[in-house]
Amino acid sequence: MTSNRVPLEGKTRLDFWQAASGALLALFVCVHLVLEGTVVISPALTNGIAWLLEVTWLAQIAAPVILLLIVFHFYIAARKMPFRAHELGIFVQHSKSLKDFDTWLWLVQVFTAIVILLGAFYHVYTVMTDLPINVAGSAKRLHSGWLAFYVVFLPCVILHTGIGIYRIAVKFGICTKSSKPQWRKWTWIVMACYLLLGALALTRAWFQG
Repeated sequence: MTSNRVPLEGKTRLDFWQAASGALLALFVCVHLVLEGTVVISPALTNGIAWLLEVTWLAQIAAPVILLLIVFHFYIAARKMPFRAHELGIFVQHSKSLKDFDTWLWLVQVFTAIVILLGAFYHVYTVMTDLPINVAGSAKRLHSGWLAFYVVFLPCVILHTGIGIYRIAVKFGICTKSSKPQWRKWTWIVMACYLLLGALALTRAWFQG
């Protein structure tokens, strides 16, 4: 009896830490995008926020902590991910037969997770090795070829975050079967708003350069 219960308890703990780390990362992404979005209002405001984060060492401390949290979250979540082509093929066929929308959302999370894992390191390294953080520096990076990177990276981050919050709500019973349509609707609306904010921020930074 004990031997059967231990793996289940271990799985439950891993599920909890996966959800907890995912929720923390989602909170960071939401705040980060809002702060970056202030460039739409005023580049000077964005520069002021960046200056405050640097002089208080919040930016320098948060950067490695967030990267470690991403690795931790990915490591836990990877136990469920189909890395081999054969496994992925079986999963896709299974998803088609079930015709379950939530299963397809999970596949989107698998793809975006890999993009984020790789992209986050490039993004953080590039920004943190070119201090101080300011709009002029962002514009310089965009004009030096980084625009294509962010055109891919930004939607992946927003999709992964939005779908992740929705799936956490489903897993822990916050989103019930009857409330799923509303949850899906508002998840897509919020993701669209963040994508628009990110696109406007990139556009404003681009023309600042």
